[in-house]
Amino acid sequence: MIKNFEFKTKYSMDDLVEIIRLLRTPEGCPWDREQTHQSIKKNFIEETYEVVEAINKENPAMLREELGDVLMQILLHCQMESEKGTFTFDDVMQELAQKLIVRHPHVFGNEHCETAEEVLNTWDRVKTETKHQNTVTEAMQSVPKELPALMRAQKVQKKAAKVGFDWDDVSGALEKVHSECDELAEAVKQKTQEDVNEELGDLFFSCVNAARFVKCDSEESLTAATDKFINRFSIVEQLANDRGINMKEASLQTLDALWDEAKELTK
Repeated sequence: MIKNFEFKTKYSMDDLVEIIRLLRTPEGCPWDREQTHQSIKKNFIEETYEVVEAINKENPAMLREELGDVLMQILLHCQMESEKGTFTFDDVMQELAQKLIVRHPHVFGNEHCETAEEVLNTWDRVKTETKHQNTVTEAMQSVPKELPALMRAQKVQKKAAKVGFDWDDVSGALEKVHSECDELAEAVKQKTQEDVNEELGDLFFSCVNAARFVKCDSEESLTAATDKFINRFSIVEQLANDRGINMKEASLQTLDALWDEAKELTK
């Protein structure tokens, strides 16, 4: 038990940093004390997705809570490094402040940007310069492999497009989708699992390219499609239950008919 802890009606950022430090002391929490970067790295991802969920639900109270959970993850990682003597939360804030100033020369310097697109171009240019990325390949390699695959593909494609390595319009991207579909079908026909895996990846990559041309976010498009499937499947299941149909024993023709009916009901 922590002795002489000062309870307050309102806590500051400094208080929060201190609370996290205390949790990792011998007198603090056994669970917090045992954690490492590796042990809680997935927690960070989960908490971030919960923030996204709160944003999608347009729920301010939920958003406030989930942002706090993300901040807790940041502070835990900072405290772990502070214990090693490498850096502190103050160092993280200092580096972020400097980065924001350097990457906004149109705000804190003499450059001029009129549009959001010009701002993004300036950001990318300064980022490339400060990270000493001399080639587009280096910029592509800097996109983390840990990102969701569709998101990573879209970011890599955007970097290629900025130097002209791109289709003239969406028709080229769509033709590539059809071509990759044919190559996947041929790989499946030949029953070579390695080729199937490669061609399936190529098909996904080409679909992301098409999504980029029609200004869709591939992650959000697939999420919406999955939600739509769940919604329609729930109707199929309800229709089957209402009509005494055992879905496990029903023919594919029967299930397809139920699916078409559910599709009409959701139009």
